[in-house]
Amino acid sequence: MLKIAVGHSNDPDSLEAAQEVLEQCNQDLAGQAPQVGLLLTAFDFEHSIILEQINATFPDLQLIGGTTDGELSSVLEFQQDSVTLMLLASDEVEFQTGVARHVSQNPVELTRQAVVNAQAQLSSDPKFCIAIPESLTASGDDILQGLQTALGATVPILGGATADQAEMKCTYQFFNQEVLQDAVPFLLVGGNVVFSYGVASGWTPIGKRSQITKADKNTIYEIDGKPALDFYHYYINNFVPSAAYPLAVFPAGEDRFFLRGSLTHDPEIGSITVSGDIPTDATVQITEASLDAIISASKAALTDALKHYPGKQPDAALFFSCSWRRYILGTRTKEEYQEISTSLDSNLPICGFYTFGELAPLRDGGPTVFHNTTFTTLLLGTP
Repeated sequence: MLKIAVGHSNDPDSLEAAQEVLEQCNQDLAGQAPQVGLLLTAFDFEHSIILEQINATFPDLQLIGGTTDGELSSVLEFQQDSVTLMLLASDEVEFQTGVARHVSQNPVELTRQAVVNAQAQLSSDPKFCIAIPESLTASGDDILQGLQTALGATVPILGGATADQAEMKCTYQFFNQEVLQDAVPFLLVGGNVVFSYGVASGWTPIGKRSQITKADKNTIYEIDGKPALDFYHYYINNFVPSAAYPLAVFPAGEDRFFLRGSLTHDPEIGSITVSGDIPTDATVQITEASLDAIISASKAALTDALKHYPGKQPDAALFFSCSWRRYILGTRTKEEYQEISTSLDSNLPICGFYTFGELAPLRDGGPTVFHNTTFTTLLLGTP
């Protein structure tokens, strides 16, 4: 059995918001003690106060989380400047949290070692991992490489990178009672648990597929032997690169793509810097999308997850959507949640947030990749 509770408050006072979400969760738990929690909050709260209240109520709780660019739940749907908390309790499912600290010093090795240490506390192999990593101090791809190296290529990693409401200055991560920066909190889940996931964006590749011929980490210098900026200008009429027209990136030998949105560009040398690393042997295409297609992608991700869910009915859903989607959708952002809510049981506990990058595999059994402008669904439960 898996018991899950969700609380969500848009009270601007940190203490009152914490008390409200805990009261909501306690009602759902009906006296059952949770083992693990996921806390997602807006940037401006006094996070230490919220964590103190959670610890006072559940002193043995393992907890991960971080700051967001918008919050989602089955209680208040889409909100900004709010606090949401999901708590999980089970005598069949095994949970183990861990954290990598100061990851910018060596993101691959520090995250790898943190997972190794956490795995040593489990009695069985983890079936999947939820990670809420730092987004500004270290490469999301390097962090993911460290996690995947320890877990193995076939263990899915789902989650999203912490955000700061588009300030791009600093983000916070939560681990138990600590408010951290430059960290990667994660949750390993094993035991008698089933899950599925779905990934969709709404963007469609256009034009011919071209070869990355020169790139370094997240800066693209040349595509098809020409300045990368020329490639953009050819398709979007000399507009500057933006998140509205991300690149579809196809890893070598792969027919599925992940997206990379543009952060900056250098008109002098024709380079483009994107939000995530680029494999040097990848091919790329420009993409486009309508607002309706972006919104419909949230339901497409859920539909795919439901199609592959191996149990009878999921016990909970987690959603990770990109902050760029929120800015592009503007006042229509709330429609992402509304689009998917009609396909789910009205009593299903749901939690999620708008991220600075999403984590999910491109396909079942494949390695996890770092996405931009994408909507990811995770369903979980017991058989």
